[in-house]
Amino acid sequence: MSEIISISVEALDLPLAEPFEISLGTQHEASNVLVTVETADGTTGYGEGSPLPPVTGETQTTAIEAARSMATIVKGRLTSNYRSVIQDVRQTFPKTPSATFAVETAILDAYCREREMPLSELFGSTPRLVETDMTIPILPRSEAAERAASAANVGYEHLKIKTGNDVSEDVERVSAIHDAVPDAALKIDANQGWTPKETTWFADRVANRGIHLELIEQPVPATDVTGLADTCRRVDVPIAADETVFTPQDAMRVVSENAADIINVKLGKSGPLATADIIAIAQGADTDLMIGCMLESAIGIHTSAHIVAGTDAFSYVDLDGNRLLENDTIPIRDGPIHEITGPGHGVTPEL
Repeated sequence: MSEIISISVEALDLPLAEPFEISLGTQHEASNVLVTVETADGTTGYGEGSPLPPVTGETQTTAIEAARSMATIVKGRLTSNYRSVIQDVRQTFPKTPSATFAVETAILDAYCREREMPLSELFGSTPRLVETDMTIPILPRSEAAERAASAANVGYEHLKIKTGNDVSEDVERVSAIHDAVPDAALKIDANQGWTPKETTWFADRVANRGIHLELIEQPVPATDVTGLADTCRRVDVPIAADETVFTPQDAMRVVSENAADIINVKLGKSGPLATADIIAIAQGADTDLMIGCMLESAIGIHTSAHIVAGTDAFSYVDLDGNRLLENDTIPIRDGPIHEITGPGHGVTPEL
Protein backbone atom coordinates (compact mmCIF):
# COMPACT_ATOMS: atom_id res chain seq x y z
CA MET A 1 0.00 0.00 0.00
CA SER A 2 1.68 3.19 -1.21
CA GLU A 3 0.72 6.76 -1.86
CA ILE A 4 1.01 8.62 -5.14
CA ILE A 5 3.79 11.19 -4.85
CA SER A 6 3.88 12.61 -8.38
CA ILE A 7 1.91 12.79 -11.60
CA SER A 8 3.31 14.04 -14.88
CA VAL A 9 1.45 14.78 -18.10
CA GLU A 10 2.90 15.26 -21.58
CA ALA A 11 1.91 15.26 -25.22
CA LEU A 12 2.26 11.97 -27.07
CA ASP A 13 2.27 12.65 -30.81
CA LEU A 14 2.12 9.50 -32.93
CA PRO A 15 2.07 9.81 -36.74
CA LEU A 16 -0.20 7.38 -38.57
CA ALA A 17 1.13 5.02 -41.20
CA GLU A 18 -1.61 6.26 -43.57
CA PRO A 19 -4.22 9.05 -43.33
CA PHE A 20 -7.32 7.78 -41.53
CA GLU A 21 -10.62 9.13 -42.85
CA ILE A 22 -14.00 8.63 -41.20
CA SER A 23 -17.23 10.57 -41.59
CA LEU A 24 -16.13 12.95 -38.80
CA GLY A 25 -12.89 13.95 -40.55
CA THR A 26 -9.39 12.78 -41.48
CA GLN A 27 -6.51 12.23 -39.06
CA HIS A 28 -2.83 12.17 -39.99
CA GLU A 29 -1.52 11.61 -36.49
CA ALA A 30 -2.75 10.65 -33.07
CA SER A 31 -2.37 13.69 -30.80
CA ASN A 32 -2.49 11.80 -27.53
CA VAL A 33 -1.80 12.40 -23.85
CA LEU A 34 0.63 10.39 -21.71
CA VAL A 35 0.20 10.35 -17.93
CA THR A 36 2.80 8.91 -15.57
CA VAL A 37 2.25 8.44 -11.84
CA GLU A 38 4.92 7.49 -9.32
CA THR A 39 4.28 6.03 -5.89
CA ALA A 40 6.27 6.31 -2.68
CA ASP A 41 7.78 2.85 -3.15
CA GLY A 42 9.15 3.81 -6.58
CA THR A 43 6.48 2.14 -8.71
CA THR A 44 5.56 3.86 -11.98
CA GLY A 45 2.21 3.55 -13.72
CA TYR A 46 1.36 4.71 -17.25
CA GLY A 47 -1.88 5.86 -18.83
CA GLU A 48 -2.89 7.25 -22.21
CA GLY A 49 -5.78 9.18 -23.66
CA SER A 50 -6.56 9.92 -27.31
CA PRO A 51 -8.75 13.02 -27.55
CA LEU A 52 -10.85 13.51 -30.67
CA PRO A 53 -12.86 16.76 -30.56
CA PRO A 54 -15.96 15.54 -32.47
CA VAL A 55 -16.26 12.55 -30.11
CA THR A 56 -14.67 13.37 -26.73
CA GLY A 57 -15.04 17.16 -26.88
CA GLU A 58 -11.35 17.64 -26.10
CA THR A 59 -8.26 18.76 -27.93
CA GLN A 60 -4.83 17.52 -26.94
CA THR A 61 -4.19 20.88 -25.24
CA THR A 62 -7.38 20.88 -23.16
CA ALA A 63 -6.87 17.21 -22.22
CA ILE A 64 -3.33 17.93 -21.01
CA GLU A 65 -4.53 20.90 -18.97
CA ALA A 66 -7.30 18.83 -17.40
CA ALA A 67 -5.00 15.90 -16.58
CA ARG A 68 -2.50 18.25 -14.92
CA SER A 69 -5.30 19.78 -12.84
CA MET A 70 -6.25 16.30 -11.64
CA ALA A 71 -2.93 16.09 -9.80
CA THR A 72 -4.42 18.05 -6.90
CA ILE A 73 -6.93 15.24 -6.38
CA VAL A 74 -4.54 12.35 -6.95
CA LYS A 75 -1.33 13.29 -5.17
CA GLY A 76 -1.02 11.99 -1.63
CA ARG A 77 -3.77 9.37 -2.12
CA LEU A 78 -3.19 5.65 -1.67
CA THR A 79 -3.25 3.49 -4.79
CA SER A 80 -5.23 0.90 -2.79
CA ASN A 81 -8.03 3.48 -2.59
CA TYR A 82 -8.12 3.66 -6.39
CA ARG A 83 -11.91 3.43 -6.62
CA SER A 84 -12.56 6.52 -4.49
CA VAL A 85 -9.68 8.42 -6.11
CA ILE A 86 -10.99 7.73 -9.60
CA GLN A 87 -14.55 8.56 -8.54
CA ASP A 88 -13.37 11.93 -7.23
CA VAL A 89 -11.49 12.63 -10.46
CA ARG A 90 -14.47 11.77 -12.66
CA GLN A 91 -16.94 13.74 -10.57
CA THR A 92 -14.69 16.80 -10.64
CA PHE A 93 -13.88 16.52 -14.36
CA PRO A 94 -16.99 15.00 -15.97
CA LYS A 95 -16.40 16.38 -19.49
CA THR A 96 -12.82 15.24 -20.11
CA PRO A 97 -13.01 11.51 -20.92
CA SER A 98 -9.59 11.18 -22.57
CA ALA A 99 -7.78 12.94 -19.73
CA THR A 100 -9.60 10.96 -17.06
CA PHE A 101 -8.97 7.69 -18.92
CA ALA A 102 -5.25 8.44 -18.94
CA VAL A 103 -5.15 9.30 -15.24
CA GLU A 104 -7.36 6.35 -14.25
CA THR A 105 -5.23 3.91 -16.24
CA ALA A 106 -2.00 5.21 -14.72
CA ILE A 107 -3.40 4.74 -11.21
CA LEU A 108 -4.68 1.23 -11.87
CA ASP A 109 -1.42 0.32 -13.62
CA ALA A 110 0.60 1.47 -10.60
CA TYR A 111 -1.70 -0.37 -8.19
CA CYS A 112 -1.28 -3.63 -10.11
CA ARG A 113 2.46 -3.19 -10.62
CA GLU A 114 2.92 -2.71 -6.87
CA ARG A 115 1.32 -6.10 -6.38
CA GLU A 116 3.02 -7.70 -9.40
CA MET A 117 -0.37 -8.67 -10.85
CA PRO A 118 -1.69 -8.18 -14.38
CA LEU A 119 -4.49 -5.66 -14.84
CA SER A 120 -6.80 -8.37 -16.16
CA GLU A 121 -6.85 -10.04 -12.74
CA LEU A 122 -8.37 -6.90 -11.27
CA PHE A 123 -11.34 -7.60 -13.55
CA GLY A 124 -11.58 -11.32 -13.04
CA SER A 125 -9.08 -13.44 -14.96
CA THR A 126 -5.51 -13.98 -16.11
CA PRO A 127 -4.16 -12.56 -19.39
CA ARG A 128 -4.80 -14.35 -22.67
CA LEU A 129 -4.36 -13.68 -26.36
CA VAL A 130 -6.89 -11.16 -27.65
CA GLU A 131 -7.85 -11.04 -31.33
CA THR A 132 -8.89 -7.78 -32.96
CA ASP A 133 -10.43 -6.78 -36.24
CA MET A 134 -8.87 -4.26 -38.66
CA THR A 135 -10.55 -1.03 -39.71
CA ILE A 136 -10.74 0.04 -43.35
CA PRO A 137 -11.14 3.84 -43.52
CA ILE A 138 -13.14 5.77 -46.08
CA LEU A 139 -11.21 5.30 -49.32
CA PRO A 140 -11.97 4.93 -53.03
CA ARG A 141 -13.41 1.46 -53.48
CA SER A 142 -10.34 -0.01 -55.24
CA GLU A 143 -8.02 1.25 -52.51
CA ALA A 144 -10.37 -0.02 -49.82
CA ALA A 145 -10.41 -3.46 -51.43
CA GLU A 146 -6.60 -3.49 -51.60
CA ARG A 147 -6.37 -2.47 -47.93
CA ALA A 148 -8.81 -5.23 -46.98
CA ALA A 149 -6.86 -7.85 -48.96
CA SER A 150 -3.62 -6.77 -47.31
CA ALA A 151 -5.21 -7.12 -43.88
CA ALA A 152 -6.52 -10.58 -44.73
CA ASN A 153 -3.08 -11.62 -45.94
CA VAL A 154 -1.59 -10.99 -42.48
CA GLY A 155 -4.34 -12.88 -40.69
CA TYR A 156 -7.24 -10.50 -40.06
CA GLU A 157 -10.50 -12.44 -40.31
CA HIS A 158 -12.71 -9.57 -39.10
CA LEU A 159 -12.87 -6.18 -40.82
CA LYS A 160 -14.65 -2.97 -39.83
CA ILE A 161 -15.52 -0.67 -42.73
CA LYS A 162 -15.88 3.06 -42.18
CA THR A 163 -18.86 4.65 -43.93
CA GLY A 164 -21.17 7.62 -43.44
CA ASN A 165 -20.30 10.19 -46.12
CA ASP A 166 -22.22 9.04 -49.22
CA VAL A 167 -24.54 6.09 -48.72
CA SER A 168 -24.49 4.99 -52.37
CA GLU A 169 -20.70 5.04 -52.45
CA ASP A 170 -20.69 3.22 -49.11
CA VAL A 171 -22.62 0.34 -50.69
CA GLU A 172 -20.13 0.14 -53.54
CA ARG A 173 -17.13 0.23 -51.18
CA VAL A 174 -18.55 -2.57 -49.03
CA SER A 175 -19.27 -4.61 -52.14
CA ALA A 176 -15.72 -4.13 -53.44
CA ILE A 177 -14.29 -5.24 -50.10
CA HIS A 178 -16.57 -8.26 -49.98
CA ASP A 179 -15.49 -9.25 -53.48
CA ALA A 180 -11.84 -8.93 -52.48
CA VAL A 181 -12.15 -10.88 -49.21
CA PRO A 182 -15.39 -12.92 -49.40
CA ASP A 183 -14.61 -14.95 -46.28
CA ALA A 184 -14.02 -11.95 -43.99
CA ALA A 185 -16.58 -11.07 -41.33
CA LEU A 186 -17.70 -7.48 -41.96
CA LYS A 187 -18.79 -4.77 -39.56
CA ILE A 188 -19.95 -1.30 -40.65
CA ASP A 189 -19.29 1.95 -38.76
CA ALA A 190 -21.09 5.05 -40.02
CA ASN A 191 -19.85 7.32 -37.19
CA GLN A 192 -23.22 9.13 -36.95
CA GLY A 193 -23.29 9.87 -40.69
CA TRP A 194 -26.72 8.53 -41.68
CA THR A 195 -30.41 8.90 -40.93
CA PRO A 196 -32.59 5.89 -40.03
CA LYS A 197 -33.96 5.95 -43.60
CA GLU A 198 -30.46 5.94 -45.13
CA THR A 199 -29.39 3.12 -42.84
CA THR A 200 -32.37 1.05 -43.95
CA TRP A 201 -31.62 1.78 -47.61
CA PHE A 202 -27.98 0.80 -47.13
CA ALA A 203 -28.79 -2.44 -45.30
CA ASP A 204 -31.35 -3.46 -47.95
CA ARG A 205 -28.96 -2.81 -50.85
CA VAL A 206 -26.11 -4.71 -49.21
CA ALA A 207 -28.40 -7.65 -48.37
CA ASN A 208 -29.65 -7.74 -51.95
CA ARG A 209 -26.07 -8.33 -53.03
CA GLY A 210 -25.81 -11.34 -50.75
CA ILE A 211 -23.44 -9.68 -48.28
CA HIS A 212 -23.82 -10.59 -44.61
CA LEU A 213 -22.99 -7.93 -42.04
CA GLU A 214 -22.19 -8.62 -38.38
CA LEU A 215 -23.43 -5.21 -37.27
CA ILE A 216 -23.90 -1.54 -38.16
CA GLU A 217 -22.33 0.79 -35.61
CA GLN A 218 -23.72 4.21 -34.63
CA PRO A 219 -25.49 5.02 -37.90
CA VAL A 220 -27.28 8.12 -36.55
CA PRO A 221 -26.18 11.13 -34.46
CA ALA A 222 -25.16 10.29 -30.89
CA THR A 223 -27.93 12.39 -29.33
CA ASP A 224 -30.68 10.83 -31.45
CA VAL A 225 -31.57 7.89 -29.22
CA THR A 226 -35.08 7.81 -30.67
CA GLY A 227 -33.61 7.55 -34.17
CA LEU A 228 -31.26 4.80 -33.02
CA ALA A 229 -34.23 2.84 -31.65
CA ASP A 230 -36.16 3.46 -34.88
CA THR A 231 -33.20 2.11 -36.86
CA CYS A 232 -33.17 -1.01 -34.70
CA ARG A 233 -36.80 -1.64 -35.55
CA ARG A 234 -36.29 -1.00 -39.28
CA VAL A 235 -33.10 -2.98 -39.93
CA ASP A 236 -32.46 -6.71 -39.60
CA VAL A 237 -28.69 -6.20 -39.11
CA PRO A 238 -27.78 -5.75 -35.40
CA ILE A 239 -27.31 -2.08 -34.50
CA ALA A 240 -24.53 -0.99 -32.14
CA ALA A 241 -24.52 2.17 -30.04
CA ASP A 242 -21.10 3.81 -29.78
CA GLU A 243 -20.91 7.59 -29.32
CA THR A 244 -24.35 7.47 -27.67
CA VAL A 245 -22.86 5.66 -24.65
CA PHE A 246 -20.20 7.25 -22.46
CA THR A 247 -21.55 6.55 -18.97
CA PRO A 248 -23.47 3.78 -17.21
CA GLN A 249 -26.44 6.15 -17.22
CA ASP A 250 -26.22 6.34 -21.02
CA ALA A 251 -26.17 2.55 -21.19
CA MET A 252 -29.26 2.38 -18.97
CA ARG A 253 -31.13 4.68 -21.35
CA VAL A 254 -30.13 2.65 -24.41
CA VAL A 255 -31.27 -0.66 -22.94
CA SER A 256 -34.45 0.78 -21.42
CA GLU A 257 -35.48 2.29 -24.77
CA ASN A 258 -34.41 -0.78 -26.79
CA ALA A 259 -32.22 1.57 -28.81
CA ALA A 260 -29.45 -0.89 -29.72
CA ASP A 261 -28.73 -4.58 -30.03
CA ILE A 262 -25.09 -4.04 -29.07
CA ILE A 263 -23.24 -1.51 -26.93
CA ASN A 264 -19.76 -0.56 -28.08
CA VAL A 265 -17.75 0.24 -24.97
CA LYS A 266 -14.57 2.28 -25.27
CA LEU A 267 -12.25 2.97 -22.38
CA GLY A 268 -11.48 6.28 -24.08
CA LYS A 269 -15.09 7.27 -23.42
CA SER A 270 -15.76 5.57 -20.09
CA GLY A 271 -12.55 4.38 -18.39
CA PRO A 272 -11.98 0.89 -16.99
CA LEU A 273 -14.14 1.07 -13.86
CA ALA A 274 -17.22 2.54 -15.54
CA THR A 275 -16.74 0.05 -18.36
CA ALA A 276 -17.21 -2.72 -15.80
CA ASP A 277 -20.48 -1.07 -14.76
CA ILE A 278 -21.65 -0.81 -18.38
CA ILE A 279 -20.84 -4.50 -18.88
CA ALA A 280 -23.06 -5.37 -15.92
CA ILE A 281 -25.92 -3.26 -17.28
CA ALA A 282 -25.68 -4.80 -20.75
CA GLN A 283 -25.47 -8.33 -19.42
CA GLY A 284 -28.46 -7.73 -17.16
CA ALA A 285 -30.46 -6.54 -20.15
CA ASP A 286 -29.22 -9.36 -22.42
CA THR A 287 -27.60 -6.78 -24.71
CA ASP A 288 -24.49 -7.82 -26.61
CA LEU A 289 -21.15 -6.07 -26.13
CA MET A 290 -18.36 -4.80 -28.33
CA ILE A 291 -15.14 -3.11 -27.22
CA GLY A 292 -13.60 -0.39 -29.34
CA CYS A 293 -10.76 2.08 -29.16
CA MET A 294 -9.47 5.44 -30.27
CA LEU A 295 -6.11 5.93 -32.02
CA GLU A 296 -4.18 4.78 -28.98
CA SER A 297 -0.75 3.22 -28.71
CA ALA A 298 -0.11 -0.09 -26.98
CA ILE A 299 -0.60 1.65 -23.63
CA GLY A 300 -4.31 2.26 -24.22
CA ILE A 301 -4.88 -0.73 -26.46
CA HIS A 302 -3.32 -3.25 -24.07
CA THR A 303 -5.32 -1.74 -21.21
CA SER A 304 -8.49 -2.47 -23.19
CA ALA A 305 -7.23 -5.96 -24.08
CA HIS A 306 -6.76 -6.67 -20.37
CA ILE A 307 -10.42 -5.74 -19.82
CA VAL A 308 -11.38 -8.19 -22.58
CA ALA A 309 -9.33 -10.95 -20.98
CA GLY A 310 -10.46 -10.14 -17.46
CA THR A 311 -14.21 -9.96 -18.11
CA ASP A 312 -14.69 -12.32 -21.09
CA ALA A 313 -17.72 -10.17 -21.89
CA PHE A 314 -17.22 -9.08 -25.49
CA SER A 315 -18.56 -10.71 -28.64
CA TYR A 316 -16.81 -8.16 -30.88
CA VAL A 317 -13.29 -6.77 -30.43
CA ASP A 318 -12.14 -3.66 -32.30
CA LEU A 319 -8.74 -2.86 -30.80
CA ASP A 320 -6.65 -1.97 -33.82
CA GLY A 321 -5.72 1.64 -32.99
CA ASN A 322 -2.03 0.92 -32.51
CA ARG A 323 -1.93 -1.11 -35.72
CA LEU A 324 -2.60 2.14 -37.60
CA LEU A 325 0.42 3.97 -36.17
CA GLU A 326 3.69 4.46 -38.01
CA ASN A 327 5.53 3.51 -34.80
CA ASP A 328 4.10 2.28 -31.52
CA THR A 329 5.37 3.04 -28.02
CA ILE A 330 6.75 -0.52 -27.84
CA PRO A 331 7.75 -3.00 -30.55
CA ILE A 332 4.73 -5.04 -31.66
CA ARG A 333 4.05 -7.82 -34.12
CA ASP A 334 1.83 -7.16 -37.08
CA GLY A 335 -1.41 -9.08 -37.22
CA PRO A 336 -4.66 -9.46 -35.31
CA ILE A 337 -3.33 -10.93 -32.04
CA HIS A 338 -2.55 -8.84 -28.97
CA GLU A 339 -0.16 -10.63 -26.63
CA ILE A 340 -0.74 -8.97 -23.28
CA THR A 341 1.29 -9.42 -20.12
CA GLY A 342 1.66 -7.93 -16.66
CA PRO A 343 2.26 -6.54 -14.20
CA GLY A 344 -0.34 -3.86 -14.76
CA HIS A 345 -1.13 -3.48 -18.45
CA GLY A 346 2.42 -4.62 -19.15
CA VAL A 347 3.50 -1.67 -21.32
CA THR A 348 6.48 0.45 -20.37
CA PRO A 349 6.73 2.97 -23.20
CA GLU A 350 10.00 3.31 -25.08
CA LEU A 351 9.99 7.03 -25.83
